[in-house]
Amino acid sequence: MPRHDPVPPRRPEPRQTDLERTALAWTRYKKLMSWMAIAAVVAVLLALIYLKSSGGPVPIHMIIATVAGVGFSVLLGTALMGLVYFSNNSGHDDAATRRDDKND
Repeated sequence: MPRHDPVPPRRPEPRQTDLERTALAWTRYKKLMSWMAIAAVVAVLLALIYLKSSGGPVPIHMIIATVAGVGFSVLLGTALMGLVYFSNNSGHDDAATRRDDKND
């Protein structure tokens, strides 16, 4: 018969190593996002260069839509994927995957 996943136990206070691990994960995440903000700007510039080189005039509405669409897509994709790695690096996933050996 299938068993339900156990609810992770709450610890009374986080250990110092957990706080250091979380701080390091935040530092890595912020560094990743700063690099990807630069990558988003480069992607927007390349998209605008491509539009300009296509031959026709580029109206201001298309420029605004390109900046918002390309920039937001790059940053959103990076932020969500970065949060997956942040969750793993900070230890948040450990409680969800911990198995209780008493029930086996």
